[in-house]
Amino acid sequence: MKSLLVINASGRVTRSITRQLTARFVERWKEAYPDAEIIDRDVGIRPPTPVSEAWVAASFSPADQRTPEMHAALEESETFIEEILRADAIVMGVPMYNFGMPAQMKAWFDQIVRVGRSFDFKDDEADPYLPLLPSRPVVLITATGTSGYEPGGLNERFNFLDPHLQSVLSFVGLDNISLIRVGFEESQDKRFKRSVEEAELSIDRAAGKLTPVAQPVN
Repeated sequence: MKSLLVINASGRVTRSITRQLTARFVERWKEAYPDAEIIDRDVGIRPPTPVSEAWVAASFSPADQRTPEMHAALEESETFIEEILRADAIVMGVPMYNFGMPAQMKAWFDQIVRVGRSFDFKDDEADPYLPLLPSRPVVLITATGTSGYEPGGLNERFNFLDPHLQSVLSFVGLDNISLIRVGFEESQDKRFKRSVEEAELSIDRAAGKLTPVAQPVN
């Protein structure tokens, strides 16, 4: 059995293009692994708890010195990190909100970026951080209302979404990232349709690389 962690961040449910595309990836995954474990982490519908002073105090305390209250403060963080460790691959659907990621997505990252658990410090001023999570494939699907957010595009300077997502994922060790973009969502015209079709093809290719090819029956 192969495990797939599915993270959806859109506040929309019925009209979300990122949800539509993560669902397509899940379909391709289940075609290859019919008994796959699908770990559903929908931060759009169930937003993570923002970190608090109690969370920070618990995070920076040695595990063997934490009080029951400290362990309780980190329970959600532990759940999210264990889901990552359990997964063989991760697919994420993240729309652009005001040039960055949705607040609920940022709250998830704040819960999983934890000293001593997903990263640590090194005695090296030039390279002070050590990722602790084992790498696994991440298929990252983003969506924007218009276009030009790609490198060299007219709106590249406004794209704080893709670089932020890729930076934080890599920071904790999840650096095997395939980025798939959809644009023109607000236009809902042929440009949007073409963008979705291209994304669907990219999803099929990404899934194909991560799942076995069926062998012909003799």
